[in-house]
Amino acid sequence: MRFFSAGEGLLMTRIKICGLTRPEDAALAAELGAWALGVIFAAESPRCVSLAKAQDVFAAGMKAATGAGEAPLRVGVFVNASMGEIEEAVRACRLDAVQLHGEESPEFCTGVRERLGVAVIKAVRVSGPETVSGVVRFDTDFVLLDTYHPERRGGTGEAFDWSLAASLPETVRVQRLVLSGGLNPENSAAAVQATMPFAVDVASGVESAPGIKDPDKLRQMFENLSRS
Repeated sequence: MRFFSAGEGLLMTRIKICGLTRPEDAALAAELGAWALGVIFAAESPRCVSLAKAQDVFAAGMKAATGAGEAPLRVGVFVNASMGEIEEAVRACRLDAVQLHGEESPEFCTGVRERLGVAVIKAVRVSGPETVSGVVRFDTDFVLLDTYHPERRGGTGEAFDWSLAASLPETVRVQRLVLSGGLNPENSAAAVQATMPFAVDVASGVESAPGIKDPDKLRQMFENLSRS
């Protein structure tokens, strides 16, 4: 995570806005300074989008980011997808990163990065200390910690025990950890202070309905984390 001193400007935490389904939401997130924009390609998610819709979402985000600083990463989220499915989305949507949210092996994750030339974010659903300790098995660019739910992968609106994330080595947290799970404008600053992650990932916490981002909540998230 990059922090600026008081003399250099506001403190800022990298923010990934995930589960985007509407171009206007991606545009606002980019205007606010999102580090990454995420779309979901897993059919089991209520936020799943087609390749065509994802293209529209990313196009709006990239256009809004023009002249506003560094463009956000385009991230596609997959659950136990084949290499061919992932490759098709990477090419069609010009993805910068792939988030693997299923039971993908460390070898598969490495293969995605080597074959497709994109950054890889491996999501791990936290159910206890043993889950977090297993993070070291993945030699990916980033590791995302999310809340375990027996029936849902992400977007649960439920937080996990942040002390588990804080137990990771500092180098892992500040260079690779993306914190997710139940984050919203009210608790995100406390989560950052407790874990010092590289970035945070937010979906349901800034929504009015699944896949529909609330402009006021989005603005409040960025405002609150600019002071964290």
